[in-house]
Amino acid sequence: MEGQFEEKLLSSLRTEMKTGRYAPADIALVERAFVFAAEAHSGQKRMSGEPYIIHPVSTAYRLAHMRLDAETISGALLHDVCEDTHVSPKDIRKVLGERIAFLVEGITKLDQVRYRETERDAENLRKMFLAVAKDIRIVLIKLADRFHNMETLHYVAPEKRKRIAMETLEIYAPLAYRLGIGELKGQLEDLAFPYAYPQEHHWLMRHIKDTLEERRAYAARLIPKIQRELECEKLYPKNIHARAKHHYSLYRKLVMRNEDIRNIHDLIALRIIVGTVEECYRALGIIHKFWPPLPGRIKDYIATPKPNGYQSLHTTVFGPEKKITEIQIRTPSMHEEAENGIAAHWAYTELKNNPATAVVKGLPHAKNLAWVSQLREWQKEFQNPEDFLESLKIDFFKDRIFVFTPKGEVLDLPEGSTPIDFAYQIHSQVGDTAVGARVNGRMVTLSHELKNVDVVEILTQKNKKPSQGWLKFVKTASAKKKILSVLRQKK
Repeated sequence: MEGQFEEKLLSSLRTEMKTGRYAPADIALVERAFVFAAEAHSGQKRMSGEPYIIHPVSTAYRLAHMRLDAETISGALLHDVCEDTHVSPKDIRKVLGERIAFLVEGITKLDQVRYRETERDAENLRKMFLAVAKDIRIVLIKLADRFHNMETLHYVAPEKRKRIAMETLEIYAPLAYRLGIGELKGQLEDLAFPYAYPQEHHWLMRHIKDTLEERRAYAARLIPKIQRELECEKLYPKNIHARAKHHYSLYRKLVMRNEDIRNIHDLIALRIIVGTVEECYRALGIIHKFWPPLPGRIKDYIATPKPNGYQSLHTTVFGPEKKITEIQIRTPSMHEEAENGIAAHWAYTELKNNPATAVVKGLPHAKNLAWVSQLREWQKEFQNPEDFLESLKIDFFKDRIFVFTPKGEVLDLPEGSTPIDFAYQIHSQVGDTAVGARVNGRMVTLSHELKNVDVVEILTQKNKKPSQGWLKFVKTASAKKKILSVLRQKK
């Protein structure tokens, strides 16, 4: 009976890989990893009472659906064997090779630390970020692992659910966002929401039910109209579909802006997928020809991508039936990037074409993820795990803005940052010697709060030192630490 069940699981994974056009040799590698994992976990059960092998297969299936390489999928199948069975990394190395063993060891190290509750959480987070800097695939496996664990959270003891849900909201979902995996970020948040904030979740679901149904019906009427208008202009979209806003994201928007749910215009947004960048702008022009945009609500993330690599055109228009509607326009590759982020760069076809280069680089398109290079610096700055956790919550997980240097380089900062935070992110010496700042060509104070897409220039003076007063308004923990370090030296 167990053999039949396992064959069914393997068959579903095999089918997904065939759909993704994986090479026979890669499917064979994943099959060997599956057999290895099934033997190692034989007889083990999940809290649900189901065979344990369901969990690693679900994790692997998610990564296959994201079209990650066969090594990553194999690593996902084996991600618990070293911790929960008699298997050692040496055994994996012998059967499946060095690179898969490396991934499994990396995941095992994330889970092996045992500290007091707060220290353990902080140290696990530190380990996770070290893993990001080492090989991004380790963290992609960890995110897929967390996703399936959240899907089955109702089987966990009630007293543990809230802690796991909060950890998902505070750590895993923001990490998915920073890696550009927008869809996974939203799914993790929505799975955690009812356990982290049960009353708020119940309130939201009660209030959006009618509005959501009405907006879905409106979107269904609007899609053929948009299709028709675009085709009349000889522009043939590849796809037009509606996207419902994730529940937790909607809840945060309502709370932060103190808004009425009837005024949330992107409860259902429309996405138009077209073939080229030129067609994105053409489609925007055609949409505006029929439905005027709301002032200040056109966002060009193609010309100016978000720090995590996200690209699209966004517009909010006065649509038919006097309804305000948000529309997003992007190419297929932009859509893939928006859904799967950095995972899209680890896509199977790219690795297949040049596996050696892809593995050596480790972090493709790293210029879109400049924060990764900061991780090693943070390791040096924050030796205490709890200080490290605190700095990450401020410097990494808060809502982000992106601002520019006069040369057009993008810096990624937490909301509320000042020119001093900006200066220290460029270099410690720039921060230490800062005497003034220009924002968008205008002189501002060093405590000025920076806004999204500001152009910032720091004025410096040789032999200048940080002021004690800076500590009252500086935002980032890393800048604060550097200021304190210089002030102590002065004493």
